[in-house]
Amino acid sequence: MTVDIKITNGAVYDGSGNQAVDTNIGIKDGLIVDMDCQSNAARTIDAEGAIVTPGFIDLHTHYDGQVSWDEEFKPSVNFGVTTAVLGNCGVGFAPARKTDRARLIKLMEGVEDIPGTALHEGISWEWETFPEYLDAIDSTPHTIDFAAMAVHDPLRVYVMGERALHDEDATEEDIKAMQAQLSAALDAGACGFSTGRSDVHRTADGERTPASEANAAELTGLASVLKGRSQSVLQLVNDFNLEHPQDEFEIEFDLVEKFARAAARPCSISLMQRDFAPTQWRRILDETERLNADGIPLHVQVAPRAIGVFNGLQCTFHPLVAQPSYQAIAHEPLAKRVAIMRDPEFRARCLAEQPLTLCGEGSSVPPIVDRIISEIDQIAFKFFRLGESPDYAQSTQQSLGAEAQRDGMSVMEKLYDVCLEMDGHQLIYYPVYNYTEMNYNNVHTMLEHPNALMGLSDGGAHVGTICDASFPAYLLSYWARDCKEHRIDLPRAIQMLTGDAADYLNLNDRGRLKVGQRADINVIDYNNLSLTLPKMVQDLPAGGQRLLQEARGFRTTLVAGQEVIANDQVTAARPGRLVRFN
Repeated sequence: MTVDIKITNGAVYDGSGNQAVDTNIGIKDGLIVDMDCQSNAARTIDAEGAIVTPGFIDLHTHYDGQVSWDEEFKPSVNFGVTTAVLGNCGVGFAPARKTDRARLIKLMEGVEDIPGTALHEGISWEWETFPEYLDAIDSTPHTIDFAAMAVHDPLRVYVMGERALHDEDATEEDIKAMQAQLSAALDAGACGFSTGRSDVHRTADGERTPASEANAAELTGLASVLKGRSQSVLQLVNDFNLEHPQDEFEIEFDLVEKFARAAARPCSISLMQRDFAPTQWRRILDETERLNADGIPLHVQVAPRAIGVFNGLQCTFHPLVAQPSYQAIAHEPLAKRVAIMRDPEFRARCLAEQPLTLCGEGSSVPPIVDRIISEIDQIAFKFFRLGESPDYAQSTQQSLGAEAQRDGMSVMEKLYDVCLEMDGHQLIYYPVYNYTEMNYNNVHTMLEHPNALMGLSDGGAHVGTICDASFPAYLLSYWARDCKEHRIDLPRAIQMLTGDAADYLNLNDRGRLKVGQRADINVIDYNNLSLTLPKMVQDLPAGGQRLLQEARGFRTTLVAGQEVIANDQVTAARPGRLVRFN
């Protein structure tokens, strides 16, 4: 037999946690047909000095709108991801009547920081129901495969209309109607159902998300639709009412438990350490362990580094955003703002002002932003420049707060000047979550937990503040190679990105390198695997901007046997399709 592609001379990690083997992989018609291939091949990929892994599965992205206009799936495709799961946190764009479209755009703009102008111009809206949405996004070829969860917010708006937006409980008839829509979505191939209950998630108009106050009857009624299905998962985000007293935790986790029990299907919840509730993550782990012991498959989705935001004059937020003088020029182009800000009189006036309150009625700005601004003299000791070779794990002494002390300046003077560096293009990295003690000890504990899943990359979302789609490459380069302590074995790190995710989704055709599996494969120059510094680019519809990052070291990424990445660059191949679960 002559195969289409033969991969030779690489260290092959099969995604099951096994050590590498030296073998040749034969690929034909998009599938792995031989794991000891000696046949002739139309093309041979020499993986000498590289590792060979299954393609990575990203469980937590927000390309729900972008998928309808963007074939490339940047930046996730740049980091070895070959299958992305859309529709997390309960937000999305289906089902949607014409009268709901603007409302759903405002929801995504506020919750996931995606420019509303880009969504208005880019989304094709070739659907009303969720099955029609799946057909629409499946009609355009993409670089990588994608799966989609049915999502709570648009579902609630579709059924309840205006009542969904006013903290009104769903009636029994509402729940039955939502169940019917969800069942149709799952029958059409949705991979599960997601919901969101977060105080920091607001629409662009500052309203709470429609599903955020859903009661137990609604949550359990929807979750029960998944019961008995072999390929459906639940996902939720919940900050357990950080704005409220600690005893709210029991109330919220009781809802989480009822939600998970009603489905009797694998479920995952976001886990991170928040500075303002630094022990909450351990409590969540304790509760998931309790449910696991009772047979409830509740997992935690964890990140391999701090969940960090970028601040700068190009970004959604920066240290000067609440200063009245800056607000007066915020609408100006970047170059003009920089020129104005370099004027000594403007600088003195701006720094002497008291900041405005940004959150509140009618504002999409979450309360955490005002809290950060009010405590910026302390928080600046967690502000960093990343450098051209990004260092996400810096010490207090490397912070801009410490730099201000050494230079005999106030924190705000230092931050003002840093914002003007690189003609206003400088980015300030702030590790909001998972870096409370200025180290990754707790992140390591989360990653090593037996019910942990790698996730939370938020690919496609928070495009003006966050650039974490690089999580897969960071897990391999930092935790399995560069970390001085708590190192994770490379076979295990690869398994977390591949086999573990496939098992959670009950995807039997990918996630491991073995005969019969799809030829979703990475060939990585592992010794030289690295990340570039994120940069802001204007490549969204209507001139919208987003942070993008690239990797170095991905020699080849195959999706169904077609090369979508060659030497770190996206190719013209578009083998990616919707993965239907039914």
